[in-house]
Amino acid sequence: MNSLERVRIALQRGQPDRVPIAEFLIDLKVAQAAVPGARDAAECMDRLDMDAVGCGPNWRTGPKATDGSYTDEWGVRYRLGAEALAHPIAGPVTTLADARAYQPPDPAAPWRLDPLRDLVRRYKGRRAVIFHHRAAFMWAAYLISLQGLLEAFLLTPDLADTLMDKVLECNMAVVRHAIHAGADVIVLGDDYADNRGPMMSPRVFDRFIQPRLARMIAMIHDEGALCIKHTDGNIYPILESIVAAEPDGINPIEPVAGMTLARTKALVGDRVCVVGNIDCGELLSHGTTDQVEAAVRQAIAEAAPGGGYILTSSNSIHSSVRPENLVAMVRACQQYGVYA
Repeated sequence: MNSLERVRIALQRGQPDRVPIAEFLIDLKVAQAAVPGARDAAECMDRLDMDAVGCGPNWRTGPKATDGSYTDEWGVRYRLGAEALAHPIAGPVTTLADARAYQPPDPAAPWRLDPLRDLVRRYKGRRAVIFHHRAAFMWAAYLISLQGLLEAFLLTPDLADTLMDKVLECNMAVVRHAIHAGADVIVLGDDYADNRGPMMSPRVFDRFIQPRLARMIAMIHDEGALCIKHTDGNIYPILESIVAAEPDGINPIEPVAGMTLARTKALVGDRVCVVGNIDCGELLSHGTTDQVEAAVRQAIAEAAPGGGYILTSSNSIHSSVRPENLVAMVRACQQYGVYA
């Protein structure tokens, strides 16, 4: 059984030969320290014999401003930081008129899928090729600000609907092109919660977010790919609504937010693959390799029986993760995740 088969079986809630292990993002410096000579994160994943490689779309950016910020094709301005993902600081939409006039980037721009085409060329058929993108929520929040979008849900629903529909149509087209280009699995990375719970009420989630998420996932399935829904935070209050949108996997089941593999699998494991949740904050950044191995063994004991489990970190392999702990996590899963 190769890595692609292993991931597909797990996402379909089956039991492969062993628990698959994957990461959606590995900081380049960590990747190159963990696997000396690796030219990029995908080569690190491959040489560690992880079961997937991944990338996102290429959004071109303009020149840096004097303060170090830059603006991308969406018209969103970002501040660079230590991590691979920059922080959005301003968007072009404030009013309903702005939303109606706004034009998203061209989803079919020739450079849009350059990173994906490279991974398909290198790994297609051997590793699961994962494409990271979003549905409607977070890009809409980038365009109008998170506070602006949450306020629009309650005060100006026409503004929220107009903006999110434009974002969704663009993102669905990007994802459709990505599947045609060879992506096996789509990870949808809109975050809905923090450690305390969702950013919006379940009623608001079901009104504005869940139907659009369901549309995206239905299209992914219609095009022949699988889908993992990623969202940070404590999502128990909206977990049933997320699963009702029919993703194949749910990730990352954040332990610092009070989420556990055992409870999540008990609640929804009959309908969705559980994907997570080795703590990337304290454990992978500051723990020992023995502690990492113990956490992996516990995760496998809680979530692996019967299949339908993929082991990942609780978010990503960010710049503070100790390279030896990344390697320890991978090796422990490969050693202890074998189904008898």
